[in-house]
Formats: sequence, C-alpha cells, structure tokens
Amino acid sequence: MRQIKIGNTNFTGSAVALGIMRMSQLTVDEAVKTLETARETGINYIDSADIYGHGKSEKIFGQAFAKSALNRDDFYIQSKTGIFEEPALNYKTTRYDFSKKHILSAVDGILSRMKIDYLDSLLLHRPDALMDPDEIGAAFDELQTAGKVRHFGVSNFNPRQVDLLQSGISQQLLINQLQFSIMHTGPIDFNIHTNMTDERSIDHDRGILDYSQLHHMTVQAWSPFQYGQIEGNFIGNPQFPEVNATLQKLADSKGVSKNAIAAAWILRHPAKIQVIIGTMTPDHIFDSARGADINLTAQEWYDLYLAAGNDLP
Repeated sequence: MRQIKIGNTNFTGSAVALGIMRMSQLTVDEAVKTLETARETGINYIDSADIYGHGKSEKIFGQAFAKSALNRDDFYIQSKTGIFEEPALNYKTTRYDFSKKHILSAVDGILSRMKIDYLDSLLLHRPDALMDPDEIGAAFDELQTAGKVRHFGVSNFNPRQVDLLQSGISQQLLINQLQFSIMHTGPIDFNIHTNMTDERSIDHDRGILDYSQLHHMTVQAWSPFQYGQIEGNFIGNPQFPEVNATLQKLADSKGVSKNAIAAAWILRHPAKIQVIIGTMTPDHIFDSARGADINLTAQEWYDLYLAAGNDLP
C-alpha cells in the first residue's frame, strides 16, 4: 500500500488506517482476523480512543494483538483522550479534560488495555475550552521522557486552537484528525465559494486544510463513508442515488468497490490526507484499502463532488 509522510517527520504510515471504534463488538478471535487482514492489505496504522466502547475496544485489541502472530513493529498505534465519560451516568460525556492528571492517567489506562509499552502518537480528542497549554506541555514532556508516547497531535481542532496549544508544548503537533468525505465537504466548500455570499462561502473551520498543508500536519479523515456526523453510511444508501451512481460507474471502470473510490476521492486531495476506515469486516477492509492504489483524475474528483449535491459557482 502507498505510504504517506506523517507530519514533518521521517516516518511514514499507510495511506489507509484502521480505526478500532467498533472492535468492542467483536470476539477476540474475530478481532485477530480483523487485525491480520488489515496487515495483509498493507495497513500498518491503528487508530483508537480511550472512549471507544467505553474502553472495551482497546481491551479486545490488546487481547487479540497478543493472541495474533503480529509484532508490535507491524503497526503504528495511536489513541486519543480528553473526553470524560461518567460511568455512574451510563457513560454520559460530562466534560472535556486536558488536565495533566487526566492525560497521564488516561495514557496509563490505554497502554494497560492495549497491552503495549508505548503509543506512537497521542491525540487530544476534542478541544477543551479550559485547556492550559503549559499544563498540557508538562504532561506531554513527562509522557515522552518516560517513553510512553513518541508523538502528539490533535483531533477536531481549528488553526487558532492548534496555535494556542503549540505555544505551550515543546513537541511539534503532527496530526489533526477531522471529519472529511464526499458527503462532508465543509473544509473545502468555502474555498470554492470564495468571494461569494451564499451559505457555502462561510468558513466554519478557519481554513483547516490550508493550514495543515502550510504547517505540514497530517490530516486524518474520520468517518470517510458516513453522512452527517454519525447518521449512517452514504454508500449504497438510497437517499443518495446520484453519488452512488457515480461511485458505481467509477468503481466498475477501475475494477474496485465503491468504498475504494470514496477513499480514493479523499486521498486525491493534495493535503496528503490519511483515511481512517472503521469497518471490522475483513472483506470490507480489503475493498476499502484498495482505494490507496486508485488515482482519480481531476474530472473524476469533481464529478463526485458535484454528484454529492455540491455546486461550482
């Protein structure tokens, strides 16, 4: 599989990564098959978060990884923290927490559940309105010095938030994980509608893709096959006939699945985006991963953009 550079560093990761949010729904043996299939397709990047399955996804991963024939060096493993769930309230999210105490405790929990000694990267999951860059910097320094985390990044941050956090830490933030797909095009719509007064000309994200390119941050696209935030899958969904017809036409012409074309659409963007797929089904992993080997033309890319209900002014 094609590799992409992660941040402004000398290491690379697979263009398609495996997100394990749904691994909590698998048995250990099923998870072994999922991980081994991912590796066979060329995926060498695992994405998690401490809240996935309320921690169960990481537990299943740890058990499956230990049972598999895979080695720690087979994967670049990252997780996210900062969303606090209250078990007494049925795991309701009650706050975002970037305190040093919470970050350090969360990483220890992640490592224990995943049965590994270190994370290749740790991301702060969603912006905490009370974040103190200096306090976060102290936590990052302690984690890096202890060998528990090698690199750091963020998720769902806008450029000013990245700058604010970067002001208090010594490590370079390498990653920003964002929702981006054919059916979630806000980060590029406003660019296309520059100097217009319609709704799509509004910049909700403060130019996050442009910022990421300028600052050599790797963007990781979550929910690449979803519409809305977590409403459902748009691929094969009768609510979206035009985009599915265009996906099918391109899939047929290139001998791959519609999922592969949807992944290839994201990968075509010059920001060198990494696609995080969340399927746990081996066949779907194989199909989606093939998108890393598909090069869409500019016209094919725009055909899909328009088929998704977007316009060109």
